[in-house]
Amino acid sequence: METYSLMRAFADSWAMLAIFLIFVGIVFWAFRPGSQAVHDDIANSIFRHDKKPAAEAITRTPRVGADRQAEEA
Repeated sequence: METYSLMRAFADSWAMLAIFLIFVGIVFWAFRPGSQAVHDDIANSIFRHDKKPAAEAITRTPRVGADRQAEEA
């Protein structure tokens, strides 16, 4: 049996079954019982700071040239 024919037979049978089972597993994982709260939290996360902006957590460091420009001015 040629390599192509062997790979074609494998893809037509066992690989298709494996891909289908992986798909069913992912769908079950997404719709599993008890995951509703997680999905709601993720869906509403973009609206968390609608009333008041979040505090800026990033501290900005001055650029290297900024010190020189301040001294020259």
